[in-house]
Amino acid sequence: MHAGVWYASAAYVCWGLFPLYFRALADVPASEVLVHRIVWSLVFVALLLGLRRQWRWLGEALRQPRLVGSVAVSALLLSTNWLTYIWAITHGQIVEASLGYFITPLVNVGLGVAVLRERPRAMQWAALALASAGVAGLTLATGRLPWIALVLAASFGLYGLMRKTAPLGALEGLALETLLLAPFALGTAALWMLQGTSHFPAPTLATNLWLIGVGPVTAVPLLLFAAGARRVTMTTLGLLQYIGPSLQLLVGVGLLGERFGAERLPGFVLIWLALATYSVDGLRQARRPVAPA
Repeated sequence: MHAGVWYASAAYVCWGLFPLYFRALADVPASEVLVHRIVWSLVFVALLLGLRRQWRWLGEALRQPRLVGSVAVSALLLSTNWLTYIWAITHGQIVEASLGYFITPLVNVGLGVAVLRERPRAMQWAALALASAGVAGLTLATGRLPWIALVLAASFGLYGLMRKTAPLGALEGLALETLLLAPFALGTAALWMLQGTSHFPAPTLATNLWLIGVGPVTAVPLLLFAAGARRVTMTTLGLLQYIGPSLQLLVGVGLLGERFGAERLPGFVLIWLALATYSVDGLRQARRPVAPA
């Protein structure tokens, strides 16, 4: 449980700093950045599997149609989330992207209760109620349907559930997901190169390195997240999720100069109260003596 919390927290910190990375690729279309995320992520995990001599599972996995189908669905959810997020960051919508990841924990908890039959404690319910009120206030403050936030929340919430229940390990699952997406990504990249519209290889070394580096930058937090998701409850995973959007918000407003209106403040105050409530509950549970077997 404790290892799962550390893994998941590290993943969310990485994701919280993502706007700094993807803003450097603002001149590259979001669809092309997505293609590079898929291809270079596959290269990175393939190298890891090669170093560990860990390929025997792949043949067995490919002979299981139900498993391949399940991983294909999670890969589709993951690519949808990636594309939406990249578009949001490169089009100056970091605040709305952070809103999406504030909503995601509510999706996670809902899935935990509805699908996995988890039962949150009373203070966790209180934290979720505060967070729900905060998210509702943030949604109303935008003055329009926050489609970016909704797509990010739905796609990543469902992806988290599928990774939690998947029979494959973190590294193997990501390898199979990117392997299933790779033919489409490589075909699209080849077409762009033939048409002369590809941004890779770029005229500058920096852009090429940013595009290649998107593989390990993508894979490492996903591996941490998958490892954490298998060790903690959906409720805990959902509430830890607030680390990522909080950092995204700070980066977007504090470092990248995106506007944050005063009308958003009440919603964020409620979310911080929810985090405080959850933290108090976690400390109380940690101090309870363990019953003898």
